Amino acid sequence: MTQMDYKYSLLGSMADDYRKRPLLLQVDDTPMNLFAVLEVKREPPQRWGALSGFRRIRIYSFLFGLAVMFFITASYILTGDKKGLLLTPSPYHFSVLVSPGPLTFNLSVVKDDAHIREVVRSIASKVELGSSRHLPDLKALVNSEPHLFSVIPRKFLTGIKNPCWYEEYSGNVSSDPYRTNLYAHYSKRFRTVFQHLRSTFREHLIHRDGKAYRMRCLPYFYIIGQPKCGTTDLYDRLRLHPDVKFTTFKEPHWWTRKRFGIIRLSEGFHDRYPVEDYLDLFDQAAYQIQGNLSANVSASPSQPNVIIGEASASTMWDNNAWVYFYDNTTEGEPPFLIQDFVHALQPHARFIVMLRDPVERLYSDYLYFGISNKSAEDFHEKVSESLQLFEGCLTEYTMRSCVYNTTVNNAMPVRLQVGLYIVYLMDWLSVVSREQLLVLRLEDHATNRKYTMHRVFDFLDLEPPTKEIEAEITESPASNTRRPADKNLGPMLPITKEILGDFYRPFNIKLAKVLRNDSFIWDNNSKLQKPPPPPFLSSTENH
Repeated sequence: MTQMDYKYSLLGSMADDYRKRPLLLQVDDTPMNLFAVLEVKREPPQRWGALSGFRRIRIYSFLFGLAVMFFITASYILTGDKKGLLLTPSPYHFSVLVSPGPLTFNLSVVKDDAHIREVVRSIASKVELGSSRHLPDLKALVNSEPHLFSVIPRKFLTGIKNPCWYEEYSGNVSSDPYRTNLYAHYSKRFRTVFQHLRSTFREHLIHRDGKAYRMRCLPYFYIIGQPKCGTTDLYDRLRLHPDVKFTTFKEPHWWTRKRFGIIRLSEGFHDRYPVEDYLDLFDQAAYQIQGNLSANVSASPSQPNVIIGEASASTMWDNNAWVYFYDNTTEGEPPFLIQDFVHALQPHARFIVMLRDPVERLYSDYLYFGISNKSAEDFHEKVSESLQLFEGCLTEYTMRSCVYNTTVNNAMPVRLQVGLYIVYLMDWLSVVSREQLLVLRLEDHATNRKYTMHRVFDFLDLEPPTKEIEAEITESPASNTRRPADKNLGPMLPITKEILGDFYRPFNIKLAKVLRNDSFIWDNNSKLQKPPPPPFLSSTENH
């Protein structure tokens, strides 16, 4: 298989249009476009000495006006009076990405708690998710990502639990196979990993009929979410199992971000990472599987149950890039979701979801990703603003449209939408079977790690580890816990917790109903419930 020449790009006319369309908010029934204030007629450059006195006065006047506008804007920001201003996304959102279009609903920035309660009641009255999403057919997916489907084969190797295949290597065997990998280009840590892979690359090539082949693999399972719900701890424990390997680092974020050229959320778009760069991340694990395959002449693996995992906590929910790359012909909802592509390529993959009380998740998210001036009071203000933004969206659009609305998500100062688990879960269940999803609670994992880990082992059809390894898996300290400085900030305000509890409760009730487990309501009186482990597939079938 030779590597195809290809080029990704933004939709031309739409991209140009995006750059001209700010996030427009409407206050007191009067739309205000801040960019209109800064509209300046461009003229050919002239020498300063040739300018007339009148023109100098015009320039001085413009600079003075610009300075006045700057101080007025600064005062608005410092005093919290944001009426008529473009909302600035939080530091960990797409702060540099252009707005995908104007959103002209009315936003009243009111900090009165009684008003916020009314906002929450308004949202609760619109929790119905509406009809099921329209599923794209395979042809539409292939037309959207032709290169992706040209690289991943329709069938995988037999006799191996993990999805792998042999790909013809047409490059120079003496050259660096990772020289163009964008993961290595943007990170020193990744370059170190690739240095090791580079040194052993040639010895893992298989030669048949004068051609060289390399083993390629995809994950057998994905830990898909949610952020600040214990996915790092689950990842650290699971990789201690002798039959489990992971990518060279925990979160590649390829399906949700790198595939679209998003490296850091604050930097906008870069070159899109091709699927080959993503597959390179599984080379280290593929070498181990290949070593097992070459253990004897018949190529029958001595350890055929080795599986590979991937643990990007954005996979379940982050579809923010869709509006920049796909035509908006589905009434404000993404025409394609991440799971559509994953399922089309791996119809029998398995997915693990770790959830926690969404109220606590949001506060942990704020503390972890916030940069400065963090406090319980600041969190309360950001929650109030986010709730009003979300409620404003619901006056014009459906619940699903608002959850996936990139403009709203970028504008909200806290990631309120990430805790709406039922919306994402139902959309995943629209393409994968219930047996392919294992949903866990962080609260259960924290109190009984042995129980949750054995549920994971059963779900992945793994052999129970030895007592020594099991002790290491279950008794090691928790990973990625709250930092001391954040702990010193204390808990959120009681009023904030009450408001968020009222906001998330109707969504949690629907989640508990779908999962048939009332502990996902996260009421104070809810206790650990141990439902029977869901049935799991006996083996990975090829497609």
